[in-house]
Amino acid sequence: MIKDLRVLIVEDDFHVGRLHAGFVDAVPGFRALTPAPTAAQGLKAVHAEQPDLVLLDVYLPDASGLELLGNIDVDAMMLTAASDPESIRKALRRGALAYLVKPFAAGELQSRLRGYGRYRRLLAEPGNLTQGRLEAAWHALHPGDTAAGAKAASATEAAVLAALARDPGQSTAEVATSVGISRTTAQRYLSSLADAGTVTISLRYGSTGRPEHLYSAANRTGPQ
Repeated sequence: MIKDLRVLIVEDDFHVGRLHAGFVDAVPGFRALTPAPTAAQGLKAVHAEQPDLVLLDVYLPDASGLELLGNIDVDAMMLTAASDPESIRKALRRGALAYLVKPFAAGELQSRLRGYGRYRRLLAEPGNLTQGRLEAAWHALHPGDTAAGAKAASATEAAVLAALARDPGQSTAEVATSVGISRTTAQRYLSSLADAGTVTISLRYGSTGRPEHLYSAANRTGPQ
């Protein structure tokens, strides 16, 4: 069973912290931990809870969130009203994976979380990363296709769905071969379709190694 990614929110405003926790919990595959209202409590929670991702404000009552960012070894995104160039540059220098300026819509954060989920899945595949897989992981964190890219993506997505409709329960490699695209490209589309609920994921266990993900169109239950 695939575990939810656990998210710690470090936010001094109780109501905003609860609001952001609700945004997180609404994304399949993510679970919000109890928000931490100070940098000190955030640091303690990082050590105790070992979250997968921290959502961090700059303005905290006891220290700057940017200081905390430099003292934690965990993936982090900034959610803050601090929009000055120096804060943004410092956050990116210290490893922030994204920077959202308040106020923002729920969909903006949730899109970043879904991208982060794809990024984690790409990096969880066995073996060293190829340049193609690295680029796919990077683009998952930084969405923003051009109109032409979106048109091409739509055609590829349709081809992936058609392949799964013909033969449900395919692995990434099998989809790539069926559609005539690279394995990295197939993984990117399958992950996006799974996030959208258009494709379902099951597991196939072999005699050795990790279980393999099998993909089916959401209106099919798998191989008959």
